[in-house]
Amino acid sequence: MSTLRLENVSKKFEGSMAVNNLSLEIADGEFLVLVGPSGCGKSTLLRLLAGLEEVSEGRILQAGNDITLLEPRERNFSMIFQNYALFPHMTVEQNITFGMRMRNEPKSRHRARVDRVADLLQLGELLGRKPGKLSGGQRQRVAMARAIVRDPKLFLMDEPLSNLDARLRTEVRDGIMTLHRQLKTSTVYVTHDQMEAMTMADRIAVLDKGHLQQIGAPQALYAHPANLFVAGFIGTPAMNIFKLPCRNGVVTVAGQAIRLPDTAHASALNEVYLGIRLEHIEDNTSSHIAESQSHDRIQLEAALTFCELLGAEYLNHAQTPIGAVRYLRENRGDAPVVNQQVNLSFSLHDIHLFSGQNQLNLHREMQHA
Repeated sequence: MSTLRLENVSKKFEGSMAVNNLSLEIADGEFLVLVGPSGCGKSTLLRLLAGLEEVSEGRILQAGNDITLLEPRERNFSMIFQNYALFPHMTVEQNITFGMRMRNEPKSRHRARVDRVADLLQLGELLGRKPGKLSGGQRQRVAMARAIVRDPKLFLMDEPLSNLDARLRTEVRDGIMTLHRQLKTSTVYVTHDQMEAMTMADRIAVLDKGHLQQIGAPQALYAHPANLFVAGFIGTPAMNIFKLPCRNGVVTVAGQAIRLPDTAHASALNEVYLGIRLEHIEDNTSSHIAESQSHDRIQLEAALTFCELLGAEYLNHAQTPIGAVRYLRENRGDAPVVNQQVNLSFSLHDIHLFSGQNQLNLHREMQHA
């Protein structure tokens, strides 16, 4: 059963389409993360769900009921912003109960609900304090408590961790996931952070220019991107992508011919995009692997241009005959040498091929033909 269903939803601002004919379902208890570049429509979509913006076209259904025209207060959704929006002159407890008082809920119900949410978020000792006396992480927990105490049918979170430092982001992120497992309330979460998206989501929805590019489990999007945009956007560091000429359905890389998947228009393509994840590139410089040519591996001679130490790994940048390549190498205590010649290789089983015409993944296109 789906908690929410969007049917061909569009939102137009002064002739500019912020969300374009978007359809998706959000299941009961699901944690759905929206990602995409700035201006892609993530926050607009969240505001449409909350009722803070009017839908230009399409419908929003909740449990089969059309809620497209309902006011925000009628939807019983709770929204958590990156700006905590706490009242500085009120105590933590007063901030938490503010919405309850505005809705004229009986005061007799306040105490039990405040105690429950304070225990859930470890705010018991802070109830008498004012926001100015709290850390960033504590303020975010108060904002979450104010949302939870309403017992909403859906949480809408708009980059709630963006104002926190790296350590606090991890701490509050873990807290949100613990909370989600306990409450099992459907959640739509907007973020720019790839780590948040990949670690938190049941499913990720990738948006670009108001269009839904792909939706699915994090591993599915990472391993099987639907198009060039998703391939380049999902994953940190991003996938290596090369624009290569092709002829009669064949592309040649380092002297090795690769036949394109048998799709309707593959033989007519003049160029394709070849993608390879960084972790699938092997550095065979100190081994004999490069000497033994394999029919299912591409061998590349390369010159190391610069290196980035990530801790347990180096992110190496190298120049090859098909363009600049980035790859990961284990930190073995010996730093890579810039300008060193290296032998790189990758398996044909790990490559992604995208049409130069419509930028769709040719393997997926073949499977869906």
